[in-house]
Formats: sequence, C-alpha cells, structure tokens
Amino acid sequence: MIFGCERLIGIRTGLPLPSGWEMVSQLLVYFLVEDYTNYWIHRFLHNKWGYDKIHRVHHEYTAPIGYAAPYAHWAEILILGIPSFLGPAIAPGHMITFWSWMALRQVEAIETHSGYDFPWTPTKYIPFYGGAEYHDYHHYVGGLGQSNFASVFTYCDYIYGTDKGYRYQKKILKKLKEETNGVQSGGSYNTSTVDLKTD
Repeated sequence: MIFGCERLIGIRTGLPLPSGWEMVSQLLVYFLVEDYTNYWIHRFLHNKWGYDKIHRVHHEYTAPIGYAAPYAHWAEILILGIPSFLGPAIAPGHMITFWSWMALRQVEAIETHSGYDFPWTPTKYIPFYGGAEYHDYHHYVGGLGQSNFASVFTYCDYIYGTDKGYRYQKKILKKLKEETNGVQSGGSYNTSTVDLKTD
C-alpha cells in the first residue's frame, strides 16, 4: 500500500490532515464494509471445501487466544484481506485514517480472539458489537459449524439466522445460572445435559 498504490485509489498523504469528524465517519464506513464482506467470505470458508482446504488452520484454536487472530492459512490471509482494503478503496481518505483503520482492525481482531470478555472495554458501548464471547462460540462449534461468522458486528448473523445456536446457548446458560442461583456450595441441583454445540 506504500509507494504509489495509495495514490492509485485516492488516499491523501499531504496536508491538510483529516478532521476528527472525517476520520470517524470514514472509519465507520470501513468497519461496515469490512464486516459485511468478511461475513460472506468467512461463511464461504465454512463450506466443506473452504474449511478442509483453507480455514481449518485458523480453527486449530478451539479456545481462542490473541495469537489465533492472525493464525491462518496463507490463502485465508489473502482472501480475508480483501474486505479490509475494500473500505479504503471505496471511500479513500488520508493516510493517517488508513493506518488508524489498520491498527484498529488488528486490535479488534486480537480482542475478539483473546478469550476475555473485558467488562471495562469501550467496545461494550458499540451497538451490535460481537466481541470475544460471541466469537468464542464460533470457535467452540468450529469445523463445519454454521454460526457467528461476523468479524465485528452481529447484525449479519442476526439477519441471516446464523446466530441461533449462540442465542440458544445463552438462553440455556442463563436458565442454568438462575436455577443454581442461591444454591449453597455442595447443594444438589438438576442440570440439563443438552449438547450446546448443536445449532
């Protein structure tokens, strides 16, 4: 993206620097474009051919850690790189906005794969944000599982019905928590043996 390619797609490198409003609005477009296109490519990678030949490498981590975010087959890195560059190609901005986008996208990917659902993270206040818990379920069902393909936001999974297994699991876990709430340590309680991996 350096040495001439930025000019080809219209990314500015000189003064004036972008305003805060310009950066925020372009970053929002970049996230939405990346999220929508990534959803469909990621979903394609979960068909038999895509998973067996390419995506299975990324799913070697069934309980993700931050390192699992970039850990993937070389073809997957190239294929899923397309959505990251599509936003800046559609709505080119300043180089500072572009590098901010790349940094934010990597931080978000690492947080999503961290395995930690931090209560203090600012992403808790972003509507439709998936986060670590949401993506952990995707790695939990793994393989040819057809659930939680979103990279950032959850709206595509909701619209296309690919979050039903996750929502069902959340409902069951909430019910189990309510049933066990108030039970002393060592007390008896009934728990369902429902297989939470099914969609």
